[in-house]
Amino acid sequence: MRSSGGLKPQDVLVLLKLATSGDRSWRLVDLAQELGLSLSEVSMSLERSKKSGFLDSSKKKLIRPALAEFILHGLKYAYPAAPGRVCRGMPTAHSALPLSKEIVSNKDDQYVWPWGHGNVRGQAIEPLYESAPEAASKDPKLHQLLALVDALRVGRARERQLAGEELKRRLHA
Repeated sequence: MRSSGGLKPQDVLVLLKLATSGDRSWRLVDLAQELGLSLSEVSMSLERSKKSGFLDSSKKKLIRPALAEFILHGLKYAYPAAPGRVCRGMPTAHSALPLSKEIVSNKDDQYVWPWGHGNVRGQAIEPLYESAPEAASKDPKLHQLLALVDALRVGRARERQLAGEELKRRLHA
């Protein structure tokens, strides 16, 4: 995937994971393990995120309004995605919670991240980062944020609108 101003897709994964932890403190080793990244990848990610204005100078506090603005208005341009081949995987976008509660779709209109442990067939959506499905399988809150992000990346107008509203609510909480 392309990079945007030095920011890489795994940085968004790290930032969304931080958003799910609320105000709890976290350790590099825990982030690395939970996200399927190396310690150095997490460390470099935090540094890029600080330079991009998503973390404070201590790299311990998420600047939620900045992250929300980027995700809502820039992420789909920096990291575009398009539905691909039908495969087995983990539901994303409108096929996963929370949007799957609001958007009724048939079995032929499912979006998934290709993933060997997945149990749903649908059109493949390239995950924001390769370790996202595994990380999402361990953290339902992270899975939901990533699915909302994917709805912005590949969704139709109504899906994008609902995803944007839900992301605003969750990221500003």
